[in-house]
Amino acid sequence: MMKNLAHRDEVGIYVDLDDVAEYDSELSDLIKENALRYQKLFAETVEQLLPEYKEREVSFQDLLDVYIEHRITMERRNHPNPDEEWDWRSRYPADLMRRFEVYFKTNSDAKTLPIREVKAAHIGKLTNVRGIVIRATEVKPMMSVATYTCDKCGVETYQPITSPSFNPLTMCSSDECKTNKSGGRLFLQNRGSKFTKFQEIKIQEHSDMVPIGNIPRSLTVYCRGETTRAATPGDHVSVTGVFLPMLKSGFRQLQQGLITDSYMEAHRVVKMNKTQEHEKDLGELTEEEMAMFAQKDFYDQLANSIAPEIYGHEDIKKALLLLLVGGVNRNANGLKIRGNINICLMGDPGVAKSQLLSYIDRLAPRSQYTTGRGSSGVGLTAAVMKDSVTGEMILEGGALVLADQGVCCIDEFDKMMDGDRTAIHEVMEQQTISIAKAGIMTSLNARVSILAAANPAYGRYNPKKSIEHNIQLPAALLSRFDLLWLIQDKPNHDNDRKLAEHITYVHMHSEHPPLKFTPIDMAAMRKYIALCQQRTPVVPTTLTDYITAAYVELRKESRRSSDTTFTSARTLLSIMRLATALARLRLGDIVESDDINEAMRLMEMSKDTLNASSETTFRKSKPSDAIYGIIVAMVSKKARGDSYSGVSVKMSEVQQRCVAKGYTPDQLKTAIGDYEKLNLWYTNASQTTLTFV
Repeated sequence: MMKNLAHRDEVGIYVDLDDVAEYDSELSDLIKENALRYQKLFAETVEQLLPEYKEREVSFQDLLDVYIEHRITMERRNHPNPDEEWDWRSRYPADLMRRFEVYFKTNSDAKTLPIREVKAAHIGKLTNVRGIVIRATEVKPMMSVATYTCDKCGVETYQPITSPSFNPLTMCSSDECKTNKSGGRLFLQNRGSKFTKFQEIKIQEHSDMVPIGNIPRSLTVYCRGETTRAATPGDHVSVTGVFLPMLKSGFRQLQQGLITDSYMEAHRVVKMNKTQEHEKDLGELTEEEMAMFAQKDFYDQLANSIAPEIYGHEDIKKALLLLLVGGVNRNANGLKIRGNINICLMGDPGVAKSQLLSYIDRLAPRSQYTTGRGSSGVGLTAAVMKDSVTGEMILEGGALVLADQGVCCIDEFDKMMDGDRTAIHEVMEQQTISIAKAGIMTSLNARVSILAAANPAYGRYNPKKSIEHNIQLPAALLSRFDLLWLIQDKPNHDNDRKLAEHITYVHMHSEHPPLKFTPIDMAAMRKYIALCQQRTPVVPTTLTDYITAAYVELRKESRRSSDTTFTSARTLLSIMRLATALARLRLGDIVESDDINEAMRLMEMSKDTLNASSETTFRKSKPSDAIYGIIVAMVSKKARGDSYSGVSVKMSEVQQRCVAKGYTPDQLKTAIGDYEKLNLWYTNASQTTLTFV
């Protein structure tokens, strides 16, 4: 590390207090109590040791290096006598000559404090806090050492700057000017001054840390040097730093009175998980975890591991798993096709919609949770604010911007005002937010998957009324949802008994009932989802005809049905997104026909929930009988004549029709086998045609 510092391969040196405690526990405690003083002492020590580790000259030199080298040459000319002892470093501020930064890392067992627990007793001490970043300014140069030149005698004067504001020096204090009483004036030299990177971030405490009846508190964090650009708005971070009062001067000090603002000088900023007390899951999967994901039924296991405390909803959990993985974004010649999947859960009260949203909010590495009535259009998109540092007008991102490349969960979607709901239209398809406010005209990225939960228009779904009367959401908005699930609370003796047993067990033991498999924990799921998102599967040309025929069949079915289910070209894009997400889930590079079939099955199952007809009830009872009815209906009256005997049907057409109706290839294979045993039909050796007996 010291060699890297000496050769400027690294800039920051991090002192781990665990290592210091092994050497001297008392010194470790003193560093925590008075971090700023020991930061200077460590910097001086490192500066003295660096020449011993320097093996070669630094190849790269910036403007400040040239300036310092020139000053050293001038000093040597002024002191030509080699026997004369002189220390040229004493003439220059230490911060001007140093090209490294010292930071402290707290003990591994150090307690992380909520923001509201950081009080006056922690001033000057090394403290750990956790929160969510709500604002981060741009990284700007901040002057740390100001260099002035006298216009009379030419002597240079240096002014170290330790506060956000300073009063520039005007009069020269050199011996020559004092002797001659010439009153030389000082002029600031930007080339000889030293600037460091500076960024101000604002963190807010987590909602689960806020006491009842209080609003979340926030804390300003100053990041300098290597701690800048460590976090973006929306990140959950742990900040190690020194808690300090904010010193003001001049008129601001008079205006401030006896009240003092405080801030934290950052030493380390680390992204954290939202629920666990450890750093973000960026490690690789272990061999045991990879073996678990390599099992044949890992798709069902992953889906059932989502909220195992909630009974049922298998297909909905599969859809939510695909939402977390996401499809692949396509950008070609300015044409942008989104890969994020949007899902709307609409259902009766008490079907665990909000619980599913809450679980996804905790599981997703980056997410925001909001409600319809508690969100305005500005709160979802962006607000124009005044920057406290520069005084300029800046944009502060809302929930959709903070959840960029993540998930935004919106509960009570139907209670949202129509004017606020229109702000989501652009985000759901173009993945951007266009702003033209207060002279700021820009486009913000909002590459976010939206998971919305809503109630039907009358509180409960009324099967006697049409879909339009029950949903009462604009068609332009509904078409932007890839999947629209209607969850109805229908009385059924067996299901009601199982549900009651499940809820009772969870209430008594505070955990899910024993399952056939061990649910995958959140940390492993996050790692696997991050691994899946690195894949970019493509759709082969061999599947083009298959996808086209399936889409045409869906359109034909939508024309036949009495209720419109909003089948459009966006439906085809939704199938492609779901299929690429399934290919990602099995870590594949090519989309296969099974992925298309599963995507169409989920699409059909979501649409079936909207069509509360007798066909749906019949289908749920026995899929084989329904598949038999579909195949029989495919044979036209002209082809069969008086009987079905000898009539043949292509298996490819049968598979397309059954997949469009929401049945899996396994169910089709079982149905054909069952009726073949009954001697009603038979298939040829190559399994390409089906012939009635």
